[in-house]
Amino acid sequence: MGAFRSIFLITFALVFGSSYADPDLLQDICVADLSSGVKMNGFPCKNPKTIGADDFFFAGFAQPSIPNNTVGSLVTAANVEKIPGLNTLGVSMSRIDYAPGGVNPPHTHPRATEIVFVLEGELEVGFLTTSNKLISKVIKKGEIFVFPKGLVHFQKNIGWTPAAVVTAFNSQFPGTQSIAATLFAASPTILNDVLSKAFQINTSEVEKIKLKLKPKK
Repeated sequence: MGAFRSIFLITFALVFGSSYADPDLLQDICVADLSSGVKMNGFPCKNPKTIGADDFFFAGFAQPSIPNNTVGSLVTAANVEKIPGLNTLGVSMSRIDYAPGGVNPPHTHPRATEIVFVLEGELEVGFLTTSNKLISKVIKKGEIFVFPKGLVHFQKNIGWTPAAVVTAFNSQFPGTQSIAATLFAASPTILNDVLSKAFQINTSEVEKIKLKLKPKK
């Protein structure tokens, strides 16, 4: 019994003691070869002789973006697709700019927890637990809020001036699923009857929403 207990404790420590969002790296660096046709969990490494400082650099946060869209927010991602040197490092960031009244609509990041730091403005932010409890707060310049991994969350600029945040993730590629677009702009499309019953609306309303959210070509 003592030996079994020891094996169980060792197994538990190995599994839960290393439960990071991304697998740990096995070498100093593994700069992503984004042009490789090899499919794997992550990206294959570039030849170390070909890597340089630019593989670890990104200037996309230097200037605010202008949210010229219907929701009034624009996300600038700094993940492994933008910074190949992030491959296997288990971190990434983004900058979000909001017009007055702009919203980053309800969405999830299936592979990462997110922490938000307010650069400018005042926002109402929140997330929903799996028991449908809303955890929300108004945050302003210099303040931080955390969105747990996989939970639906949102942000809204409640001020009269533009707002901006910087976010960090414990994944090189956290992924994003926008709730509305995921359900109403899927390809192939979800049956109207399914969405009609789920949202308790008629199928003509489902069609209207699908048309509004249809990706622009």
